[in-house]
Amino acid sequence: MKKIDDPFISIYPSVDLHGLDRISARIKTEEFINDNLKLKNYIVVVIHGIGTGSLKQEIHEYLKHNKRVLNYKLDNQNNGVTIVKLKEN
Repeated sequence: MKKIDDPFISIYPSVDLHGLDRISARIKTEEFINDNLKLKNYIVVVIHGIGTGSLKQEIHEYLKHNKRVLNYKLDNQNNGVTIVKLKEN
């Protein structure tokens, strides 16, 4: 597992999806987002890795259709990491 070295995103809560299949990764991401919304953390980090790109594709598809997600983008320094901004209630 690669540790997040960027000091600007390392302060945000993160979930590491390495080694998970697509469905498990989607469920874990959904639970992670739910938990962080309850904690009022509106910027979170999802570490999906680079690999074949299937986890990134699955997570981005999930984020695109999630009404609680304001926006998301790949980290500029590591395209195995997605930064997610959640809607404040």
